[in-house]
Amino acid sequence: MSDIYFQILKNNLLSTMPPEITPIIEEPALIVTNSETSLVVADIHLGIEWDLYRSGINLPSQTKRRLDRLLGYIQENSPDRVILLGDVKHNVPQVSWQEKDEIPCFLETLAEHTHVDIIPGNHDGGLELLFNRQKDITVHSSRGALIDGVGYFHGHTWPAPEILAASYVVTAHNHPTVRFTDAFGYSIVEPAWIRTKFNLEVLKGHFGNLNFDNPAQWADPELFVMPAFNELCGGIPFNESTQEELLGPAFSSGGIKLEASEVYLLDGTRLGLLRNIRKLQYTRVRNKNMDRRRKSSKGST
Repeated sequence: MSDIYFQILKNNLLSTMPPEITPIIEEPALIVTNSETSLVVADIHLGIEWDLYRSGINLPSQTKRRLDRLLGYIQENSPDRVILLGDVKHNVPQVSWQEKDEIPCFLETLAEHTHVDIIPGNHDGGLELLFNRQKDITVHSSRGALIDGVGYFHGHTWPAPEILAASYVVTAHNHPTVRFTDAFGYSIVEPAWIRTKFNLEVLKGHFGNLNFDNPAQWADPELFVMPAFNELCGGIPFNESTQEELLGPAFSSGGIKLEASEVYLLDGTRLGLLRNIRKLQYTRVRNKNMDRRRKSSKGST
């Protein structure tokens, strides 16, 4: 039989299989395998050094180092595409001189190796003006896109309705972390993966025209929340946060099942369900009201 026949047979088999979502161990990056292989990273925040400089913190640009990391992922995994899941750039509403200087080379270099898909985040205003539009780079809607059977949205908006028909959805925006605090109050913060589901009742209230009984419109997808690629931009400790403190309407409205979330560290360690992690001695939610009362009492003495 011809090679073309085997390729058609392979594509047909892949189209009936669910996508595979595989984190790269010790890295804030995903490999998504379906009919194609996608490399996914989120919250790169190129240009953050310029913002830190304005605040009195002088750091050299890390853009080349971040590009080299991504090129290393590409070399090791040979993806058909790279998906940048929002907040490629950092400064808003303006575009800094650093971003004007470095982002064109960053994106166009990636495009020399594979196709680049950008799902714009809330920091990405004007991004489409910073690269050669003839390059192999696609900028999608800010509400996300369905790419090779998987839904992607940054998280600062509600997802597009068609994304909810996918078996898996990947989002970002909240820079999830877990904070471990010892008995003396010293703490460390570790980036984390969050795996959960959407809250159907909340989504029904927002997507009123969607038929949730139709599998072609609602697949009850698993939701993956990505840690930030840029370690300088901080994160939200999910074990100390309520849904109202999370960013983006799908999160702050209760549109995701926060307490039922599974939490994983970058090395693959499964910490368990968020509601159980909150009960642990070193990961308890701090009493913020008590902290404020303590500060007030100190100020009055």
